[in-house]
Amino acid sequence: MAALFAVVAMAGCSTSSFKQVQTWEGPEAQPGQVALLHKPGSVQIVSVNGQDMANYLTDDLELTYQLLPGQNTVVFTYKTIWAKQGVVDNGESKVHVVETDPQQVVINARAGESYHFVLPKAETRSEAERIRQNFQAKVVNEQDRQVAVSSEVVKQTPQLPTLPGAPQTAASATAGAAAGAAAASPSATPAQTPAVPSAANNLPTLEGLKVLWERASTDEKKDFLRWAFQ
Repeated sequence: MAALFAVVAMAGCSTSSFKQVQTWEGPEAQPGQVALLHKPGSVQIVSVNGQDMANYLTDDLELTYQLLPGQNTVVFTYKTIWAKQGVVDNGESKVHVVETDPQQVVINARAGESYHFVLPKAETRSEAERIRQNFQAKVVNEQDRQVAVSSEVVKQTPQLPTLPGAPQTAASATAGAAAGAAAASPSATPAQTPAVPSAANNLPTLEGLKVLWERASTDEKKDFLRWAFQ
């Protein structure tokens, strides 16, 4: 709880010191064990392999996401911001935001490789609206070779990659046991997949606490500050 108070004091600090974001539950990877996906501020990563990614204090950060070797399904949105012409009313936003529906790319990641998005460019808001209607982005490697193309989100159970040498997690062991039981007893009701914890759990303490502070209600924030200054 004491560390959470630092979030209030440091809310104005630069976010450029964010480290790479881990996209799985479990042990951290060693250098060279994972691939890296770089995203610009205009892209918001929604989930990786079905696991929700954290919403940060500001959503226009350039971040790098670690991907485990193997097939990774990345869901994202893309937005552009355009200034409104003329006078705006008090309280009215001064910009137009053009944002796509959620899109997905399926990346067959290789350890040690780096990837980045190639996005369509618009010169005007009307052009951005047209792009949004027929949006398509690419993911390329360091040699600018295409490794994935975006498409509409397809809801399906992802094939979760694993960190080389990492022991089987409790969640995967439970899922395997449930699958075995279902195969042995066709009439059994399929077990529901447990909820996946937020990826904020995998961030450094300060960044994770910033996410928690943002999600806290007004009463929870007041209770915390009251406790902190006792």
